[in-house]
Amino acid sequence: MNENILLVEDEQGLRQTLTARLKKVGYVVDTAADGVEGFNKAMDMPFDLIILDVALPLRNGFDVCRDLRQAGLAAPIVMLTARTQTVDKVVGLKLGADDYVTKPFAALELLARIEALLRRATIRSGQGLHEFGPFRIDFRRMEVTRDSTPIYLTAREFQLLRYLIERAESAISRTELLRSVWNYDTGSFTRTVDMHVSSLRKKLEKDPTSPEFVVTVPNIGYMFVGARKSVL
Repeated sequence: MNENILLVEDEQGLRQTLTARLKKVGYVVDTAADGVEGFNKAMDMPFDLIILDVALPLRNGFDVCRDLRQAGLAAPIVMLTARTQTVDKVVGLKLGADDYVTKPFAALELLARIEALLRRATIRSGQGLHEFGPFRIDFRRMEVTRDSTPIYLTAREFQLLRYLIERAESAISRTELLRSVWNYDTGSFTRTVDMHVSSLRKKLEKDPTSPEFVVTVPNIGYMFVGARKSVL
């Protein structure tokens, strides 16, 4: 099993109980106690599934779910809430949640829903594995390896790499990257793109100053030129 799950829940007792139960059946679990911490962990680390409480301190689960989807995060999200109104469930699903569990709930029910979502995510992934040069990318698990050695990318770096790969051999402007990967409507943050590309090159390129895969297109932006091969 070994799928990575992020549990965002402010109630300490429930957080500890769910963590123990998930680990017992073989999941790798990380936790967050408020919406800000949960959002930051989801963006900085690869997870196969996120369990997200609605009533969180600092940022509620609805806002976190919406912002994760707008940032391009595709991992399934299960929302937890003590609310029973249909309208709350509809709001969560419209904001991008994949399932909704109302407290109190049976742990077996939650586990069954998690398994079902992970199965569906595998089917939806389509081109699940991709190779170029010495690299192998598992889009479903958000994993990158070079000659079987894992390379850690933040969630944003992975999203940027995937966006470029899906548009290989095409010049992509910084403005388009900001809009599609960062969900920014202004071009005033183009330095953000450059910084992430620089970080990506340091992790992927033999010589980051003379990139082989993610190249600069003068006066436009960037292009992915690595040979593409879909494994699945």
